[in-house]
Amino acid sequence: MQAINSGDTAWVLASAALVLFMTPGLAIFYGGMVRAKSALNMMMMSFAAMGVTTIIWVLYGYSLAFGKSQGGFIGNLDHIGLSSTLDQVTGAEGHQIPVLAFAMFQLTFAIITVALLSGAIADRAKYGSWVIFVGVWITLVYLPVAHWAFAAQNGEGGWIIDKLKALDFAGGTVVEINSGAAALALALVLGKRDGFKRDPMRPHNMPLVLLGAGMLWFGWFGFNAGSALSAGSLAATAMINTQIATAAAAMTWVAYEKKRDGKATTLGVASGAVAGAVAITPACGYLNPMGALALGLIAGVVSAWAVTRKYKFGYDDSLDVVGVHGVGGILGMIAIGLLATVTANEAGADGLFFSGGTTQLNRQLIAVVAVAAFSFIATWLIATVIQKTIGFRVYRDDELTGLDTTFHAESAYDITGNSNRY
Repeated sequence: MQAINSGDTAWVLASAALVLFMTPGLAIFYGGMVRAKSALNMMMMSFAAMGVTTIIWVLYGYSLAFGKSQGGFIGNLDHIGLSSTLDQVTGAEGHQIPVLAFAMFQLTFAIITVALLSGAIADRAKYGSWVIFVGVWITLVYLPVAHWAFAAQNGEGGWIIDKLKALDFAGGTVVEINSGAAALALALVLGKRDGFKRDPMRPHNMPLVLLGAGMLWFGWFGFNAGSALSAGSLAATAMINTQIATAAAAMTWVAYEKKRDGKATTLGVASGAVAGAVAITPACGYLNPMGALALGLIAGVVSAWAVTRKYKFGYDDSLDVVGVHGVGGILGMIAIGLLATVTANEAGADGLFFSGGTTQLNRQLIAVVAVAAFSFIATWLIATVIQKTIGFRVYRDDELTGLDTTFHAESAYDITGNSNRY
């Protein structure tokens, strides 16, 4: 085995733990945003994502995502069961880390990506069907996209990273645009919640929403800075840019709310923080701090506007996955083509505003369109097959009763007043 850089390895392992921590954070964030009668079900969907995705990743997921490329579209099966990885290292000269550390880090990305989709179909999806969907979606949608954008193999890897040469530091395509497009497809297949645009469907527990947002904010440092795969200046750049954009978007979201509605809300500041973190994700390793500030300021306003479009166009994206993750991911990818600078990362490119011309911007746009189209179409087909066979949407009576008692025989809160229930 080649020499392992212990400092870089420690940082990647810590980052993997931070990103894994984001999924329980997402569960709390989403759990607080839904109505009380389905809070546990919402959280269980995230935990199902952790379980199913991990099993698939060990069996064949890592191999298909990062195995030797087959024409730039998918990896091979050399690493089934994580074989041939125990004594292998990866990374640039002097920055080698164990392949298993990298595999663990990338596993956490896969987990949270599919968990994000649950927010689009809150209150109305069968739990068993969701579990099946997670396995199929990770296999047919996530693994190919991860290979396209993350599997760099010296010009012979994924077509987005090695052929097109679009830049995506930490998952603007793989995580954000992928989840946003898939969320839209899911929302369309399952249809609107009973009472959509008629009944109030406010978050039942805002302290949980804020706690979850804080956990996501904290974990995002591992998500973005960890993607440097080394504990150096590039990780520092990604980390400070993440903080800047996240904070800026939180403020511009509530400023937009204040102007539009006369109130700045806690849901707004939490959603704005997530929107800023989403937008900076692909760009965090390619922008300077002022670029990150500009992106964050724009992302807060644009995402706040985008989430209202579901009422205009009539699709029920329950927890705004499309408006926050889809739109935010697109903004971040485009920002690279405009604001990237090689002074931030020599391995990057200069964007249009740094005399780089439109070449990189065109590459970014192609990657955005390709991933969004593939994810939407593939997800729509998967969800439609599940709906037509075993059923994906719950029965109306179960939806009205609440999914906690229907599927889990539990409730998030003891509201009976019966102290002798056990």
